[in-house]
Amino acid sequence: MMTTTANIAKTVPLMVPDVGEEELGLIRQVMSTGFLTEGSFTKDFENLVAEYVGAKHAIAMTSCTTALHTVLECMGIKGQEVIVPDYTYPATAEAVILAGGKPVLVDVDLENMNMTAELLEQAHKDSMSVFIPVSWAGVPLDPKIYSKAKELGLTCLEDAACSLGAKIGSDFVGKLADHSCFSFHPRKVITTGEGGMITTDDDEMAEKFHSFKHFGMKGTAFEMIGTNYKLSNILSAMGIVQMKKIEKIVNDRIEKANIYRELLSKVANIRPAYVGKGTRQTFQSYTCYVEKEGLRDKLRVKLGENNIQSQIGTYALHLEPAYRNIRRVGSLQNSELLYKNALTLPLHKDLTIEDQERVCHIIDETLNA
Repeated sequence: MMTTTANIAKTVPLMVPDVGEEELGLIRQVMSTGFLTEGSFTKDFENLVAEYVGAKHAIAMTSCTTALHTVLECMGIKGQEVIVPDYTYPATAEAVILAGGKPVLVDVDLENMNMTAELLEQAHKDSMSVFIPVSWAGVPLDPKIYSKAKELGLTCLEDAACSLGAKIGSDFVGKLADHSCFSFHPRKVITTGEGGMITTDDDEMAEKFHSFKHFGMKGTAFEMIGTNYKLSNILSAMGIVQMKKIEKIVNDRIEKANIYRELLSKVANIRPAYVGKGTRQTFQSYTCYVEKEGLRDKLRVKLGENNIQSQIGTYALHLEPAYRNIRRVGSLQNSELLYKNALTLPLHKDLTIEDQERVCHIIDETLNA
């Protein structure tokens, strides 16, 4: 029998960036100037992010990965051990290795999927100077981790790739750590296509970060070895417009996350995405936990058969070939459970209530038939 359009279920993408004519308009303005590399538009974008999170400085970079690498290089961590969560995208640990450091993998909390103050203390050594917690999926860190870092004498470099717009109380992520790094990849809260940002209150380090991304230049002299991590005016123009939309984007994601939570609370064998107390999450990823062991991948196949895109949460680094010989602390059991059972559902501006009901119905049928 011939398949007709009516027989094909509507595609529900995992993510749809909130970009359009306004971004194109400012990009055209950049093009008309003929100045396409980093310039005044990038500076304006940096100022908008710094003002938004309440930090003294924001330094635009080509990605969150290069932002992390820049901080670590400027801190001079070559040869040092740096604590990172095992449950993260490889970029977090790669930045440490690129800067000549040695990642140390620690577990995460099974519910909020982040490193905890207790896990940090267990892994800490006096020889360490910095650690990199990840506020994964836009879930802010437990505030205790910042105070624990100060107690241990550690610089907190937050991998906040997913967390621009997240808050603890009235304080934005980007203000709370010593240095924070954000991502503007298309799956993130706002996007410039590719791009990143460092925020910090440290005047001396901010100057170093700026120099490092300009080949090590300070004034007219090259005073350090650096690289080219500049963000172009073209991408920064997108960022300027995106920053005007960020509150609308975050609030829309929260509303849709609340709908998922209500729908999934009626479905057995799946735990809705974590929601913290006294915080605002960005829900960069709406990630649930499949409580029936071994069914997450079957569920992804079923969703795919119905043209619904999904994703895992993220990776347990110790299971990846490149990281099998990296030092670890503890069994990393929670990280492994999350890697095998976490499920990320579609969440974006075009997602309808009907789409969400359809997604949750398929989950229920697959897990509880």
